[in-house]
Amino acid sequence: MKVGIIGATGYGGVELYRILSNHPHVEECILYSSSEMDVPYSNTFPHLHDLSDHILKNIDVEDIKKNIHVLFLATPPGVSRNLTPQFLDSDVKIIDLSGDLRLKDRNEYEHWYKRPCVEDEVLEKTVYGLSELNKEEIKKATLLANPGCFPTATILGLAPVVQNRIIHEQSIIVDAKTGVSGAGRNISQATHFSETNENIKIYKVHEHQHIPEVEQALFALNDGITAISFNTHLIPMTRGIMATIYASLQESYTTESLLDLYKDFYAASPFVRVRKQDEFPSTKEVYGSNFCDIGLKVDERTGRVTIVAVIDNLMKGAAGQAVQNFNLMNGYEETTGLYFAPIYP
Repeated sequence: MKVGIIGATGYGGVELYRILSNHPHVEECILYSSSEMDVPYSNTFPHLHDLSDHILKNIDVEDIKKNIHVLFLATPPGVSRNLTPQFLDSDVKIIDLSGDLRLKDRNEYEHWYKRPCVEDEVLEKTVYGLSELNKEEIKKATLLANPGCFPTATILGLAPVVQNRIIHEQSIIVDAKTGVSGAGRNISQATHFSETNENIKIYKVHEHQHIPEVEQALFALNDGITAISFNTHLIPMTRGIMATIYASLQESYTTESLLDLYKDFYAASPFVRVRKQDEFPSTKEVYGSNFCDIGLKVDERTGRVTIVAVIDNLMKGAAGQAVQNFNLMNGYEETTGLYFAPIYP
């Protein structure tokens, strides 16, 4: 199988290349860029010296249609909106890592992303690619929206208690933290070393574009979920997301009973690891892997539950999850090319 990556010079793109270049079912990985063309890939990423002889290619839609089986769009929001419709008449399967195809309500997209939405024809064909909740639809998909990094951790952390209506629907509070690679490779004042080192900053307060994505997914599990409180913080590390989630319980539950519920819920999900009682995951424990680790504890004094979900934002939050979906879409074992231990320490 021949695959293509548009946006190969970004962090998500090079992470896709790292996985796909060693994938047993990928014959060739062709790399495209709109900013750097006809130069060796190792010029952009010197750590690939002597490991890659790829030359970055210009984005030629007709050439891609002839030569590529699956195309990954590791692009900023707004790019997929223009590119994806050009492939609807082809046999190329699309996996979009940007946010352009995730929201089914075009008005919601335009409100949160502040740009025009893709046409309804594209949205109707798009499958949301959170495999732990939508595996059968993903297997049939030809056009897939890869979930965002914050939504992946948040939705996986909440899904069992939301679907089983164990928590009060309007009580959900998400306190999420991310490393700076989530902001992409282009430098800005917000991600400058002097601004982030020895510092922690809240940003996009009540305005993060991932809020409607989380609400859309949770509403599909429980129509009582209409709004959540969700805020994000930038912390001085390269990779990782931790979503610390608080919610009020409908009835009295023990930590042990909820852990059993989570283990049953994710029994067929190879990349979700539910921790033992009184054991909580850290971001370092999933670094460089496609795992989402979850820990939780009931506060009997307040009647609330605290849930902690961690992922690597470039892996389960982006490239790793995209390859997981690639496997499902093409009939391969879900873990192919991905089932390896996190990097530690």
